[in-house]
Amino acid sequence: MQIAVRAFCLSLAACALLAGGSTVAQETAPTPAPAKPTSNMRRAIEWKRFDYTCEDGAQVTVYLHDETVKVRFKDNTYLMKQTRSADGGRYSDGKVVWWSVGNGGFLQEDTAQGNGAMIAKDCKLDQPVDVRAAGGMVNGTVGYLQRIALPPNALIIVQLQDVTLADAAATVIAEDKITLGNRQVPVKFSLKFDASKIDQKHTYSVSARILVDGQLRFINDESYQVLTRGNASHADLLLKQVPFGAPAQP
Repeated sequence: MQIAVRAFCLSLAACALLAGGSTVAQETAPTPAPAKPTSNMRRAIEWKRFDYTCEDGAQVTVYLHDETVKVRFKDNTYLMKQTRSADGGRYSDGKVVWWSVGNGGFLQEDTAQGNGAMIAKDCKLDQPVDVRAAGGMVNGTVGYLQRIALPPNALIIVQLQDVTLADAAATVIAEDKITLGNRQVPVKFSLKFDASKIDQKHTYSVSARILVDGQLRFINDESYQVLTRGNASHADLLLKQVPFGAPAQP
């Protein structure tokens, strides 16, 4: 009888009980091990979002990352790069231009004469940025990834700079020089500045470099923007090692 029962069994689940009353255990597949993250995975781009309300209630959303913006208006998305501008932040894809000035901006057809048809005008930030909220202070940390100990006489130079004009040297707004002493990175810094000298239409960033015996050893190779254009008053700088003997920057 047991042989006949087993002959008609089509699955272990259907034959949990056999004629003799014994239970057949159901096999479960082993849980796969979680995939290990690869060391070469790239960090996702972090976009800062700005929402604008324009003439007649039109909505424009701008996503900012370094010198690139994504502008969304109605059913269109424009990917633009920052271009030369004497005032404000100008971005273009060759056909359409987004121009942000202070807490406002506009979207326009890009023409050589600058008289392209206006797509969205009189745009105002829904949450205006006020640099005075920073209280005249930019702070953060300076560090690097290499497992290298620096001598006590290592000098860390941190600067707040006006980097609005891409084709001109940056203007130093504030500077702090820190002797390392018995510390190692990350090292905290604080930069005091006169808030009345900050122009909301300009772009500001923090830079840092580390010198040992007058020789440049570490420097930041990416922009850390602060204060205006929706940026915070805090920055954690990650520096890169430079070849020994590289000239120290002024």
